[in-house]
Amino acid sequence: MKRIILLASILFLTSCSTGGLSSDSEKAFVSGNGSALLIKESARKVAPDLSGATLDGGNFQYEVGKVTVVNVWASWCSPCRAEAPTLEEFAAKNPEIQFIGILTRDNLSSAKSFVDRFKLTYPTLIDDAVIASFRGSLPANAIPTTLIIDNKGRVAARISGQVTVSVMRDLLEKVSGSSVNV
Repeated sequence: MKRIILLASILFLTSCSTGGLSSDSEKAFVSGNGSALLIKESARKVAPDLSGATLDGGNFQYEVGKVTVVNVWASWCSPCRAEAPTLEEFAAKNPEIQFIGILTRDNLSSAKSFVDRFKLTYPTLIDDAVIASFRGSLPANAIPTTLIIDNKGRVAARISGQVTVSVMRDLLEKVSGSSVNV
């Protein structure tokens, strides 16, 4: 009888589990491994509309014509904190490339502190519903995820996890067809 009660207790407790993940945003995410994927030009799909309210209170409207880097991030995400200086350096040194962030599962005050701490100069969309619109092309599959959109408005590459200088430079040069400053 004790074994049945013990077994029933274990089953009850594990059925309420989230598989080791807390419902807390900081722990309920998939961390990428930094893998990069470049899509052949012939297989690229049009990126969804990237527009909406930004963290600084403004509005952002994506316009086709520039290579664009889209970074999905949250202030509580360790790899996001680690990659922020790299992304900002690329943004500052390559004004011909458009950078945009998408905040996910975070609160605005923490996100604003993150932007201030890392001195991010590019806009961040605060409605993470935008992320779901990438499903038809190349979805963000981890936090952080960085997508690169070509100058024709098509999703060209994805980095799943923290960006590195070498991978980011390589992908941007392949997508833009020109050298990138770092």
